[in-house]
Amino acid sequence: MDEATEKMYGALAEWWPLLSAPENYAEEAALFGDILLAADSGIKTVLELGSGGGSNASHLKRRFTMTLSDRSPGMLAVSAKLNPELEHLLADMRDARFGRVFDAVLIHDAVMYLTSECDVGAALATANVHCKPGGHLLVVPDFFRETFRPSADHGGHDADGRGMRYLEWITDPDPADTTVACDFAYLLRDRDGSLTIERDHHTFGIFPRDTWLRLFREAGFDPRIVPVPHSECRPGSYNAVIGKKITGRNGQP
Repeated sequence: MDEATEKMYGALAEWWPLLSAPENYAEEAALFGDILLAADSGIKTVLELGSGGGSNASHLKRRFTMTLSDRSPGMLAVSAKLNPELEHLLADMRDARFGRVFDAVLIHDAVMYLTSECDVGAALATANVHCKPGGHLLVVPDFFRETFRPSADHGGHDADGRGMRYLEWITDPDPADTTVACDFAYLLRDRDGSLTIERDHHTFGIFPRDTWLRLFREAGFDPRIVPVPHSECRPGSYNAVIGKKITGRNGQP
């Protein structure tokens, strides 16, 4: 991982709960669980690829047996403190192979770091390998090309004598390509009262709905787009792609 960018997943990973507290994920995780169970009420085991700090899992583990995977050791360490009873696996979603299958695979906003169709296809292939025959894949990007709007946000939390405040700014320097830019400014106040200012740059992938549907089909899933009616999102702006694994007589895609 390039430490010049995506600092929050590397050198600053321990600050993650102060940027995005686990309790902020309760509504979203409930919606993800509802979508999965609406697709198949028998889902019990879920692999989350790109599980980050484990905030989704801290809620979903009440409904499913969760296995968590991420490419960042620092983020897995944060998640392990929050979810010590869950299995954590260090791997990149583009080529992870764990040698077992699950009822469903979940990829939340970590999918935004896949900036090419090739990378997205590789992650969806990983999901297929880890889905049981007839299992489901749920992918929840922050936005599609059709729903994207430049935006700015701010927030942060205090805990255990430390505090963090951030400014987030998402722009699209080149609407003709498949990426958008996300820039952060962090103010980090440590326990001794010292204040540090950090800048962080992230590059997100952005694809049209039809591209997502095509890539799901190419990876061996029968997909559909479903709304995620989060109370903080404008109607129609937040959507997920869910697909059932298509299997032949031999159980293969």
